[in-house]
Amino acid sequence: MRRKMVRQLVTLTLCCAGLGAGLPVQSKEPDWGLYQQLLTEYVSPHQSQGIDLSWLDYSGLTADSRFDQLLQQLADFSPQQLQGRDETLAFYINAYNILAINVVRSYWPVTSIKQAAPWYRSVWQVDAGKIDGQLISLDAIEHQILRPLGEPRVHFAIVCASLSCPDLRDEPYKAGQLQQQLEHQAGDFIGNPSKGVQVRANGVYLSKIFDWFEDDFGGNQALIKRLNGYLESPINRVDGYLDYNWSVNGG
Repeated sequence: MRRKMVRQLVTLTLCCAGLGAGLPVQSKEPDWGLYQQLLTEYVSPHQSQGIDLSWLDYSGLTADSRFDQLLQQLADFSPQQLQGRDETLAFYINAYNILAINVVRSYWPVTSIKQAAPWYRSVWQVDAGKIDGQLISLDAIEHQILRPLGEPRVHFAIVCASLSCPDLRDEPYKAGQLQQQLEHQAGDFIGNPSKGVQVRANGVYLSKIFDWFEDDFGGNQALIKRLNGYLESPINRVDGYLDYNWSVNGG
């Protein structure tokens, strides 16, 4: 029954993004004001284990009842109100990031998001929270909703609560600014040698994200071309991948 409900939510989302048939709807993004307050208060620049990142104060956020209000807003919002690809992308990027925080927060304190689940379940497949009253997992948001929309830069925006993930942006994603926000995220991630692209004496090493999702970027050569659009010194090959640090991106 739960899988059926998730499929229904995905179908409605894709319809509203213009990828399927559906009745016209009035466009309405959520009010992300509360989310902005929390990001402003609890996200700050930091370095941990040699990685430069945006650090989240999970201890403070866990004790803040406003996060529960944010979760309720997400649970009450119907994606059927969204219209167009950018609104859908922005909403589900925010939803993924909020619910990834919720997974860690629910098991806090943990040293890795991978610990934030029962031993018999993958953390990506556990119920992370609700959207429109329906339980949903991080896997469902990423692989069933976001990736089918065909925007590879989402991999620079969704944050799986780990040091090697892209940085948690200090503002919500919104349709009207989404293209600029995604470009900024891409530039920051690719240009961060502790996370994105690291040029060593013995070769060029990339984040494992580019290995896991190479097809989303169009394959090896298309990926290199895309990376060179953000790098000061172009590369022409990939020699390996950086170790992915799953330690939690905050404390």
